[in-house]
Amino acid sequence: MARNSHGRSADGPLVSVGEVAYLTVVTVNETGAFLDWGGPKDLLLPYGEQRFRPDPGKRVLIMVSEDAQGRPIASMRLDRFLRDAAEGMAPGEQVELIVAERTDLGYKAVVDHRYWGLLYHDAVTQPLRRGQRLTGYVQRVRDDGRLDLALMPPGEARLDVVGDKVLAALRESGGYLPLGDKSSPEAIKARLGVSKSAFKQAIGRLYKRRLIVIEDGGIRRQFDSRND
Repeated sequence: MARNSHGRSADGPLVSVGEVAYLTVVTVNETGAFLDWGGPKDLLLPYGEQRFRPDPGKRVLIMVSEDAQGRPIASMRLDRFLRDAAEGMAPGEQVELIVAERTDLGYKAVVDHRYWGLLYHDAVTQPLRRGQRLTGYVQRVRDDGRLDLALMPPGEARLDVVGDKVLAALRESGGYLPLGDKSSPEAIKARLGVSKSAFKQAIGRLYKRRLIVIEDGGIRRQFDSRND
C-alpha cells in the first residue's frame, strides 16, 4: 500500500468506523491524543475516551466510532461497544480475532469487531501479543452467550491445518525435521506451535498420502513427481 511523505496511506484509512485497531499515538495536546490510522488527518482520541494517558510513540487498542457531528473518533473504552453475549455464532465458525489482553485464564480477544471472547491458555499454540490480528474459531458458545475460542478449526480441518504447518516446516528446513513419536510435547509445540496429539495425527495422514517418510529420528519429505 502506497504511503505519502508523512507516512499516511495514499489509499485512505486502514481502519473504518465500527472496527477495532491497535494504533500508534502521534501527538498529545489539550484536546486529546492523535493516532496514525492511515488517513490524511490523524484520528482524535479525546481525553474522555481514554482509559489512561498514552504517550507519543505508544500504541493503544481502540474502537473507531463517531462523535455527535458524525466525525470519526477513537475510544479506548471498548466495553461500551463490544458485547459479552454473542448472537448468531456457532461452534466451528471462523472468526477474526484481535488480542486485547492476557488474563489468568488466557487471552481476552475481540471477535469480528463485535464481541468479546476468550482463548484459554491450553488452546494457545503460539506466542500472542496485544493488538495481534489472527484467524480463530468458535470453540464453544456458553449458555450465557459468551464465546470460548480456539486457534485451530475443529475436526478434520484442524488436522489439515497442522499438516500444512508440518509441510511448511519441512520446506524451510531442507526436507527433514527431527520430530517424531518420541519427541517431547514441548519440542513439538516450540517448533510447530501444535500439540503432540495433533502432530501425530497429522503426520499419520501425511504418511498415508505419501507426502512424508517417517524415520527413527524424525520425518522427511518424500519427493516425487506428484509433490515436487
